Amino acid sequence: MHILALILGTVLLPAACALQCYECIPGLSLNCTETTKECPSNTQCGSFRIISYAGGTALADVKMKMCALAEECSEASVNLGVAQAVITSKCCTSDLCNTQDAPGGTIPSPNGKKCYQCDGIDCTKTLTCNGNEDHCISVAEGETTKVKGCTSKMICSNTQIAQISAIIGAEISCCQGDLCNSPSTAVTTTSQPSSTTASTTTSLMMLLFVTLLISLVLFS
Repeated sequence: MHILALILGTVLLPAACALQCYECIPGLSLNCTETTKECPSNTQCGSFRIISYAGGTALADVKMKMCALAEECSEASVNLGVAQAVITSKCCTSDLCNTQDAPGGTIPSPNGKKCYQCDGIDCTKTLTCNGNEDHCISVAEGETTKVKGCTSKMICSNTQIAQISAIIGAEISCCQGDLCNSPSTAVTTTSQPSSTTASTTTSLMMLLFVTLLISLVLFS
């Protein structure tokens, strides 16, 4: 009897102690239905928010909740000059603690770093990066460059960016260093993340680029 109780306790205890979080991951409609989810032991409960700006005006405000790794609980942004998007987060470590939305992000202050940006077909203009934007980014379709700008390390360290490239039908590449995103820029390669990381960061990055595209369309 004692052995049976020990076995049952060993099997059932991890499930009983698993972290429960709210999950709400919008699709391309930018809407979602909130549910609860049992999260892996190495994650936290997270609330994330993506706000896109065009001409200094906020155009899209997307909120999401999910299990998240500690390193994902940070701020990031993409700055394309005419349009920008900012990610903010709020994470916690107790059951169903991610009830509140992440705070709204604002356009961060300039940091002195510079990247090329595109103005129509002219991609030779320079752009001053903001906040923790320490990488340059390029989005190209075939041999035609669509957009260039600044972005944060969190965006470029995600190898699932290749999947996002396939979805939007364009190649996304990153580099580090002032004005490094010339037409000869190569795609950044990084180590493959865990499945949990891939799922979370792919959702974030996909929504980031969706909100940026919305801003570009509405502002153009």
